[in-house]
Order: sequence, then C-alpha cells, then structure tokens
Amino acid sequence: VMPQTIEALNHAKAAKVPMIVAVNKMDKPGANPDRIKQQLAEHELVPEDWGGNTQFCPVAAIKGEGVKELLEQISVLAEVLELRANTDRSATGIVIESRVDKGRGNVATLLVQDGTLKAGQAIVIGTIATRVRSLTDDAGKVLKEAGPSMPVEVIGLPGVANAGDRFDVCVDEKSAMVIAEARKQELIKTSDRAFNLEDVFAKIKAGDVKELPIILKCDVAGSVEAVKGLFAKISTAEVKVRVIHSGIGAISESDVLLASTAKGIVVGFNVRPDTGAQIAARSRGIDIKTYSIVYELVDDMKKALGGLLAPIVREKILGRVQVRETFTVPKIGTIAGCFVTDGLINRNSTLRLLRDGKVVYQGKISSLKRFKDDAKEVQTGFECGIGIENYNDIKVGDEIEAFTEESIAREI
Repeated sequence: VMPQTIEALNHAKAAKVPMIVAVNKMDKPGANPDRIKQQLAEHELVPEDWGGNTQFCPVAAIKGEGVKELLEQISVLAEVLELRANTDRSATGIVIESRVDKGRGNVATLLVQDGTLKAGQAIVIGTIATRVRSLTDDAGKVLKEAGPSMPVEVIGLPGVANAGDRFDVCVDEKSAMVIAEARKQELIKTSDRAFNLEDVFAKIKAGDVKELPIILKCDVAGSVEAVKGLFAKISTAEVKVRVIHSGIGAISESDVLLASTAKGIVVGFNVRPDTGAQIAARSRGIDIKTYSIVYELVDDMKKALGGLLAPIVREKILGRVQVRETFTVPKIGTIAGCFVTDGLINRNSTLRLLRDGKVVYQGKISSLKRFKDDAKEVQTGFECGIGIENYNDIKVGDEIEAFTEESIAREI
C-alpha cells in the first residue's frame, strides 16, 4: 500500500463516499492479497470476509482477470445504494480534470452524473460559459451524446476549468453566462468567508463532539508523530483536533483540495506550500498555516479549540417589576401597568413573567413606556407600561423579572 493510496483513501473518507478496493497485480508470483487487506485494515478498511463492510476484489489488469467481477461488485453496490440517474433531463456533473492542449486549447474531462449531455448544447462549467463543440470518449471516439456516469472530453473552452467544478447544461448561451456570473460572485463571497484558523470553529460541528479537521504535513516522519501526540494532549472530551491526512514533504495542491472537502485547514511544520498549493488555496479560500516552532503551533491550535468550546453563559438580574393593572390596546395587545420594585428594567433586556413564583413565559419586551413616552429604562420606584412580545396573557399580581445574558469565551 503506497502513500498515494492512503491519500486517496483519506479523500474518499472526507467525502463520505463508499469504497471498493481492487487489489491489482494478482498474476505476479508471490502476490499476497491478505497482506494488502491487513495494511488497509489498519486504516479502517476491513474486508467483508474478515467481518467488515469493505468489498475487496483481486484483479490482474494486464490479463483482464477479475475485471468482470469488479464491475459486478460496482453494479451491486450502486443498486443497493439506489444510485439512479434520469437520462431525460438536462445534463449535470463535475469536472474530473482539465489541461491546456496544443491545437485543441483548453480541454476539460467531464463526468456526467445525471441527464444526457449532447454536442452543441450551451453549458456552464464552474464559472465558464461556453458551447459544447464536440464530445470525445476515452478511446478518442467522437460522440453525439453522453449519458450518466460517462466521462467525456470537451475542447475549446474560453478558460481553464478547475477539477471538482460543477457543470450544468443551459437553455442557451445567454442563460449560461448569467449563471457563470452568479457563480463568480458566490466564489468571491466564499473567499471572503475563507476557512481560516480564526473562524473555522464557527463553521465546523460534528454532533455533540466538535472537531477541528486538519491536514498535517511535516519535514520528517518523527515530526508527524510528535505533532499528532501534541494534538491528542490538547484535545478534550468536548473538542478535539482530527488529523484527516498526514504526510511528509511540501504542502501540495492535493492537500488543499482535501482541506476544502473536509472544510478544514492545512498545517505545515518545517515545510512550505508549493506553487500549485498556493494558487489552489487562494482560489478556494483555504487557510495554510506553517510553523517552525512547535510551541507556536500548539498555542494556535489551543486558541482554535477554545473557540469550538461552548461559551459560559452568565445571567445578570437587572430588576423586578410588579404588575398592578392590565390594558388591552387594539392591534397591539395587552399592556401591563407596572411598578418597578427593585433595580431597573431596560428596553433591550430579556424578561420572565412569574405567576405564584413559577415562570409562565420568557421573552423580549415589545414596548416600554413612561406615561405616553417611550423609555429606554425605568428605575426603582417609578411606574411604567410594558408590552411583552408575542404574549398577552398577563394578569394583575404577576411579577416580571428583567435580566441579560453574557457569554464568556472558554480556553483550553
């Protein structure tokens, strides 16, 4: 099992897609599929014959052995998961890869996920609006149309598409241009809301346990294990660092794409991002944090995890009011004629309505008046009129307790 296999596995896990493992080169002398199963079991891919739920299929690609069984397994899994498509609708799918080809211009490989893509149709690919000039399959054959789960090449694009971009067929080129422009604006907004260390905790939650997904790259293997150990120490029962993928060497474009999928950040220790990674990070709004001092790395992670912790909410009682009379005002509702017995009542404070010592309602003040004038606050010993937002069942003798809540950030 090679490092790139582990990286692909981590991508699939982050995207939460089902996996089938094709164990290749089974025609070679000394081929040992059990060794592969053992290595992948260490990465939580347990074979079905070992009691797990991952299908393994031995194949020999050069001889074509096992390919039929592999296709059958894919078909069965697709049927179990009810992965169906509608061939009669307009096509939609994703960009697998793109490149600049001499003589053909910008070329993109599209995977049709739903509907049927036809030559000549207007199409928007990511933020690029164009018309499908021709469709070519993997063997170079020119096609008139392509159906669901079929990869095809389109040529002559006005720009370079990004892998992972969505494409959609449009009614005409004008509609395609409108959608492309809307996607550009959305991309700008997304870049403004980049996944960075300062605000990522506000975006990422996993049930009751909150996590900070991280792609970790270091200069040597020993550093990887050391940093993982430090992450484990600063994690708590409430919040934790989850290392989705770790590796040795420079931060690559693939690392940035994985961070984008997992909505996390890329952390490098004694390594730097390459040019492709920097470009991808800027376009996708992914934060790359690099460190050369381990204590700075740990301090930043503590701050991020502290943001994931639920804040301590403290309540401050402002005052208490007694209801002495009630009035019904048309189109407004019930207004309570009150006397402030303790503290003060503020227009922006939250209140509780107490009846016989029990809380019957909690909400906001809709109006606070002194005589006929609006008031910001009313002090002890003064009378006032109070309206409660979305509540009219106020009775003489009720008490109103005004309070505010303040949140205090917690630290690891």
